[in-house]
Amino acid sequence: MNPALLEHAQRAATKAYAPYSQFQVGCALLTAAGNIFTGCNVENASYGLTICAERNTIFHAVAEEGPGMRITSLAVIALGQEFPPCGACRQVIAEFAAPETPIWFLRDGKPLAMTMAELLPASFRL
Repeated sequence: MNPALLEHAQRAATKAYAPYSQFQVGCALLTAAGNIFTGCNVENASYGLTICAERNTIFHAVAEEGPGMRITSLAVIALGQEFPPCGACRQVIAEFAAPETPIWFLRDGKPLAMTMAELLPASFRL
């Protein structure tokens, strides 16, 4: 575990724009190139236009590194809450992560890692 990833995710969560749900979520990921990227959730009055922290982070990483970007580890933190990535985010993570990639989040106040394969055992693939 890269403890810095959880710290980066927590700092990113403080920047979230979450006036509707009040869930401030931050994400940090480490790429195969050794770069760390962060992002937060950004809500919209039209909920369908909201972007989750994980997708925001991944899209930022792709914009910087290009389509070959690969995730080696990802951490997500929700201030005052504990939950893993949502289903939509799991599918997007799976596009850029190997089945054994660790995905970190908090459970009972402690960091917990599950592999991508554990979080999304039957991801959609073309």
